[in-house]
Amino acid sequence: MSKMEIAKHPQSCEGCPIRHRAVCARCEEDELAQLEQIKYYRSYQAGQPIIWSGDQMDFVASVVSGIATLTQTLEDGRRQMVGLLLPSDFVGRPGRATAAFDVTARTDVVMCCFRKKPFEDMMVAVPHIGQRLLEMTLDELDAAREWMLLLGRKTAREKVASLLSIIARRDAGLHLKEASGKIVFDLPLTREEMADYLGLTLETVSRQISALRKDGVISLDGKRHVTVPNFGVLLEVAGDDSDGGMPS
Repeated sequence: MSKMEIAKHPQSCEGCPIRHRAVCARCEEDELAQLEQIKYYRSYQAGQPIIWSGDQMDFVASVVSGIATLTQTLEDGRRQMVGLLLPSDFVGRPGRATAAFDVTARTDVVMCCFRKKPFEDMMVAVPHIGQRLLEMTLDELDAAREWMLLLGRKTAREKVASLLSIIARRDAGLHLKEASGKIVFDLPLTREEMADYLGLTLETVSRQISALRKDGVISLDGKRHVTVPNFGVLLEVAGDDSDGGMPS
């Protein structure tokens, strides 16, 4: 496994693909210039650990591209996926010295990292940053509450449809599109990872995806390229007519 690499071609904040959604979304040009002074890029290959639970965190970061997972290890050694990190999601907690979860790259990942102490100082000096981070944290809390409902009350079919709707909505948001009508996206997780995340068996996930495909709710090109002909129908199948549990 290759080591983490410092990205060779860092980009300016103005040209960043997550600029409109990340923690810096409300910053003015002079504030972005300050962030430029404390940031650097790291890239990780698929399957590579990014952070281990308990590690000292000397940085915080935004996911620029790729998908990572949050995983917790139980006392008996079992591992449970507890979250997904998608582009624009924030990694690390200001004021917290160590990482709470293992973070692993599921696809190739690029992260925009900020040195932690200077970033904490900027949160005090630049209210836009703290306000945006609070919004993102509250959105994450709402998503966690919705996920509790999904895991505890929804059927296997609703769980799979809900996960697909969450990923579809986030993908649309990253491209500044509304999640409605026909949506096309690439599924970032394997069937095994979906099963782990949803608390289902691999066989159940595969069976439900096949059923959604047979019913015309989705179509697949290969195993990862998903087309949703009518996003409203997918939400109905998911038992959700609102936001799918993860903010766009």
